Amino acid sequence: MQNKVVLITGGAKRVGAAICRELHAHGMQLMIHFNTSIAEARALQAELNLKRPNSVTIIQGNLLNFAVIPSLINETIKHFGRLDVLINNASTYYPTELSQINEENWQDLMGSNLKAPMFLAQAAAAELRKNAGSIINITDMHIERPKKGYIVYSVAKAGLVTLTKSLAHELSPEVRVNAVAPGPVQWPENNPQFDEVYQQRVISQTLLKRIGDPTDIAKAVKFLTLDAPFITGHVLAVDGGRSLNL
Repeated sequence: MQNKVVLITGGAKRVGAAICRELHAHGMQLMIHFNTSIAEARALQAELNLKRPNSVTIIQGNLLNFAVIPSLINETIKHFGRLDVLINNASTYYPTELSQINEENWQDLMGSNLKAPMFLAQAAAAELRKNAGSIINITDMHIERPKKGYIVYSVAKAGLVTLTKSLAHELSPEVRVNAVAPGPVQWPENNPQFDEVYQQRVISQTLLKRIGDPTDIAKAVKFLTLDAPFITGHVLAVDGGRSLNL
């Protein structure tokens, strides 16, 4: 797989970094997109290039800036000569109470979670068709039963599921399009709602009675990318069974 190239958005830390490490370990070359996490992106690039020189590069861009989107695809192809896999991992996540929703957080949450994946797929379509490539979208276990207080985020992630299935139709038969729906694998940063009491409640509602790990999501992405040639239009839940107890 050493000539296969992946562009992953939001790949510098947390689940994105785990996906990068997993795919890199299986021989793929990476274009790692980041917005503000420049220190993490540089550290991950150095870590992976130490294992395999010149196999990873990084690119900065605010996905809310529409002009950035085609440039991510073009720069990846320019640098590596091709693009085989697009992973739409970048996400903005925060609550939006109904009475407080405004146009700014609508544009923010819809932009990162739905608009950017749509137009990245559009920009990458010709190259992915040429290379019989694939797209992996990262959604959320709450797509079927939205979490209270997260209206805009929930709408965006539900739209991403529909986008996944629509793109599977539109890009077939050359390109496979799938999604991974994570459950509790890593607590959000700097959010007091996710205190110890909340965490223990989530664990008690999860059939496996524990949270997962970012590597669980990474392995699911690797499976859909490398080991699932007859799967498209599918959303793979990786949630320890918690979605059965919502």
